[in-house]
Parts: sequence; C-alpha cells; structure tokens
Amino acid sequence: MKKLMTAAAALALLSAPAFAAGDAEAGKAKSAVCAACHGAEGISAMDIYPNLASQKAAYLVTQLQHFRDGERSNPIMAPMAKPLSDQDIEDLAAYYSGL
Repeated sequence: MKKLMTAAAALALLSAPAFAAGDAEAGKAKSAVCAACHGAEGISAMDIYPNLASQKAAYLVTQLQHFRDGERSNPIMAPMAKPLSDQDIEDLAAYYSGL
C-alpha cells in the first residue's frame, strides 16, 4: 500500500500543471510596453496581435526566449524581446498566464 501511495504521489507531481517561476506582480509592471499591441489586460484590440491573457506560462516563456535569441524571427517582437532577461520573461509569463 505504501508503494502505491508513493507512486500515486509521484504521478500527481508529474502531471501537475507547470507554473512560471516568475513574479506576476513584477510581470504586470514590466508589461506596460506589451500593452501597446497586446492590450492592457493581454487582450489585443487588433487581429494582427495575439492575445496573451491566459496563455500557458511555458508557451510564453518559450516564445519570448525564441524571439530574444533569434530562433524565431519577427521584426516587431525580436527587438522588444532582445533586452529581456530570463527573469523578465518568467515574470511576464507569470503575469499573462494568470489573467
């Protein structure tokens, strides 16, 4: 029975949703620049810009890292993401994923 409980606990940890290691409040403060295109609450008013609100944190982290590191090319996002630190990205992801 003890082995079964240990296995169940391990499975629960492995299947739990991943949350950004960032600080959502810090991300909110850093999101002012993002609001111009993606909206003040992460909902864009223009179809050409994606909504960021409620996106999965891991997705946001990956995409921002790819823009920053040149793995994903976009003439608007690349220069916006270039100065972001890993912590900035985690903070932004925590904020937007929580909306």
